[in-house]
Amino acid sequence: MGFFQRFLNIFRAKANKVLDRAEDPRDTLDLSYEKQLENLQKVRRSVAEVATARKRIEIQASQLQQQASKLQDQARQALTQNREDLAREALTRRSAIAQELTDLQGQHEQISSQEERLIATSQRLQAQVAAFRTRKETLKASYTAAEAQTRIGEATAGISSSMNDAGMIMQRAQDKVAEMQARAGAVDELLASGALTDLTSSTDDIQAQLDKVGASSQVESELAALKGELTATGTSTPSLPSAGEAAENEAAAPPTPEGAGAKNFDPSKTER
Repeated sequence: MGFFQRFLNIFRAKANKVLDRAEDPRDTLDLSYEKQLENLQKVRRSVAEVATARKRIEIQASQLQQQASKLQDQARQALTQNREDLAREALTRRSAIAQELTDLQGQHEQISSQEERLIATSQRLQAQVAAFRTRKETLKASYTAAEAQTRIGEATAGISSSMNDAGMIMQRAQDKVAEMQARAGAVDELLASGALTDLTSSTDDIQAQLDKVGASSQVESELAALKGELTATGTSTPSLPSAGEAAENEAAAPPTPEGAGAKNFDPSKTER
């Protein structure tokens, strides 16, 4: 097999795959139905043409019969007038018309037989087209239902392209939200520590520190007021000693004997 033939086979195989993916059975069925309707219309036109020819022959035969009757009357009239020659001429013409009528009768029978066959063909084809139409609509409905079920299944499983795109968009949005939240938290921490200056605020960093100290003093004042209220009502509140008081208490405490905090500590047991 030559190179060109192999290339041609590969091209045909690829083209068939592309056509298979692009082909919609519903469109193919509709196209086939349209072709069958066209064939049915052609048969019907043929039936109409044959019927027209048959009718034309019938009209021509009727006219010839009228001429034959007229010639018969003329021959009889000529004999009454002792014109045998005219009577013979009229009968001769009538004989020719009779031959034409015989030929037309043969043609009429042939055309009538052809018309009957075409009518039978038209009826049979019409029944086939009606059956195909019913089958076509059934197949189209089945294909549409299967296609819808497939899309629903893909959407439910998240394997369709739209769901994949939606999932990627949702993931990117979540990443951006997390990034913005982390950035906002970092900025708040930097503003609170004074590393960054809040340009929207009317106070500077020194004033901010003073406000912070003032807030702490206010808290201490409120705490002292609450303690005073509790003392006035007779309720004692335990207070923690300050750093200086804790140091004085530790210095005044008696020394602890060696080994008092341990219970029979034996170094040999530890080595084991």
